[in-house]
Amino acid sequence: MRINCPLCGARDLREFSYLGDARLADRPAADASAQDWQDYVYLRDNPAGPHAELWQHAQGCRAWLRVRRNTVTHEILSVERTR
Repeated sequence: MRINCPLCGARDLREFSYLGDARLADRPAADASAQDWQDYVYLRDNPAGPHAELWQHAQGCRAWLRVRRNTVTHEILSVERTR
C-alpha cells in the first residue's frame, strides 16, 4: 500500500505510523467522567468500508495525515494534512 503524502508525494506504507481513528468530533470534554474517557480510548468500531484514520509520516516529513481508506480493499480514498 502507498500513501500519497501531501508534502513528499507517494510513499511506501512502511514510512508511516498508524495512530488510530480520526474521530476527534467524538472526543469527550476535559471534565468528562473516567468511564467516558475509557470508552473513547479503548472501545473501537471495526468498520468494513470507508473509514477515516490518523497516520504520521514518521520516516519522512513527520506530518500528521487524515487518511480516508476503504478497510475492505485498502484503497486510499483521500489524504489530507491535519493541523
